[in-house]
Amino acid sequence: MTTSIKRVPGWAKVLSAVALVLVVIFAGLRLAFDVGLHDVFGEDTHDRSGPALLKSIQDMSRYDAASGNFQVVVDLEKDAKYLPDAIRGSRTLYVGAGTVEAYVDLGTLGDKDVTVNDDRTSATLRLPHATLGRPALDPDHSYAVSKQRGLLNRLGDLFSDNPNDERAVQRLAARHIGEAAKDSRLTSRAEVNTTGMLQGLLRSLGFKEVNVTYGA
Repeated sequence: MTTSIKRVPGWAKVLSAVALVLVVIFAGLRLAFDVGLHDVFGEDTHDRSGPALLKSIQDMSRYDAASGNFQVVVDLEKDAKYLPDAIRGSRTLYVGAGTVEAYVDLGTLGDKDVTVNDDRTSATLRLPHATLGRPALDPDHSYAVSKQRGLLNRLGDLFSDNPNDERAVQRLAARHIGEAAKDSRLTSRAEVNTTGMLQGLLRSLGFKEVNVTYGA
């Protein structure tokens, strides 16, 4: 019994080869198209900032003895006379988080403020009261919750260099944080911590009795 083997026609081989070539071409075109779209619509980030410039150097003589973390919700509304809020006006709800340092200035100490007995076993120090530093907002934890702006305000934003200016609410948040720090016991805590630091330091130097007082 003889088995006959069917041969593939030549035109079929040519058609298969052409189809394979087209598949390769289409795959290459698709890859190039995708890459091209990425190049056209993709977003690249470039840091073109200049080098930081040293403006000044200040010698620090204060001891930062305590730090308070505060958070405030600022609701700032601006209205225009004789115009409804939908036409002209704004209202911003802003959450401000920041810190306030309490410190004792040790640079003002003079010879009269430090008293040591003859055998150097007792010391008395008179320090100025603790002072609050300026509030420092934390940009990573401060944010605007909502913004409502009138029609004229939005039109003005189109011609403004900074349409989302939040400096007003940031200043207001810093002011409220500073007021909250004044009402807290942050300065008292700073004086307690400063006393403990100086007592530990002087006792390590051989003093057995260390008295720390605070005055003007």
